[in-house]
Amino acid sequence: MTASALTRPGQRERLSSKIAEIDWRLVGLVGVIAGSGVAMLYSIAGGSWEPWALNQLIRFVGMLVVMLALALVNPRWWFRAAYPLYGVLLILVLMIEFTPLGYQPVGAGAKNWLNLGFIRIQPAEFIKLGLVLALARWYHNHSAEDARFSWKLIVPAAMIGVPFVLVAKQPDLGSAMIIGLTGAVVMFMAGLSWRIIGVLAAAAIAIVPPFVMFGMHDYQRNRILTFLNPEGDPSGTGYNIIQSKIALGSGGILGKGYGLGSQSQLEFLPERHTDFIFSTVAEEFGFVGSCFLLLCYVGVIIIALRIASLAHSHFGRIGAAGMTAFFALFVMINGAMVMGLAPVVGVPMPLLSYGGSSMMTVMIGFAFVLSMRVHRYNELPKGSGLF
Repeated sequence: MTASALTRPGQRERLSSKIAEIDWRLVGLVGVIAGSGVAMLYSIAGGSWEPWALNQLIRFVGMLVVMLALALVNPRWWFRAAYPLYGVLLILVLMIEFTPLGYQPVGAGAKNWLNLGFIRIQPAEFIKLGLVLALARWYHNHSAEDARFSWKLIVPAAMIGVPFVLVAKQPDLGSAMIIGLTGAVVMFMAGLSWRIIGVLAAAAIAIVPPFVMFGMHDYQRNRILTFLNPEGDPSGTGYNIIQSKIALGSGGILGKGYGLGSQSQLEFLPERHTDFIFSTVAEEFGFVGSCFLLLCYVGVIIIALRIASLAHSHFGRIGAAGMTAFFALFVMINGAMVMGLAPVVGVPMPLLSYGGSSMMTVMIGFAFVLSMRVHRYNELPKGSGLF
């Protein structure tokens, strides 16, 4: 099929044409990362599919089908769903705080789960999707001047600030960081004035020290102080970071071999199936294996940003770039965390770590990105939204 044929509206709406337009490089890299996660979960369970690997594999296969199906959805449906989805997800976040449906799992540091009876979810994970879509719709309907410097920026700032405060209050510092940083990146990419960026950066630097000392819970403050000096309490608050560094360094160039990582297999490494799974990869496959996996992540980010740049609608460009931003933030924060370059804030390595809510969020985000690739020639009218 020629490129000129694909530019004809009738031809583009064919199912076969849409499937052909899916970026299978992105799908393939996502599959490699998720497959590596399943393999590592099998390894750290002592060569067993239970309790993590099989569940993770089933989740990924199911979400892969959902991702490919949603990739075929016309952007106008994403556009129409943006504000309602954000509103529903915000209500779910509020329900954690103000209803008995919110609960804190045993061993968790935050009350961030919602029990709806038929399903248990983490609204803080999904609000990232709703936020990106809502911001993309708002910026689509406003001028470049509004996006650069205007009193109207109060609206997107409130869209970011309300879920940020609610999630931070749970307290879930990791998810709150992702929400705030994702929103900030979207506003920056939409053309925010450098004057405002400078003022906000200075304000953030000034606020952080008093917030750490007086605004955080004790265990959160201990994480920050431990990050600065993990050796100060090697068997207590510094244990996680120290064991992660040992696992990272002990792998050497080529690693100890699949299933032979002592830190993970002997359970010295905490949360080895979630927050610190990348340390397990480094221990078993070494520097080479870690770099290969990081290159896969870089490839996903580059391809997704390229797709964002090709979208004809402003909604598609901002939305796809925003989805890529929160994925990239997951990777950077978790990578820095396991290497001792950032405090331990409970951010998983996307697609690699065990967890249903995180995987669902990432896969739906990439479904949107792929939809913008499939429908990149579609235009959306300006001024067709609220606010």
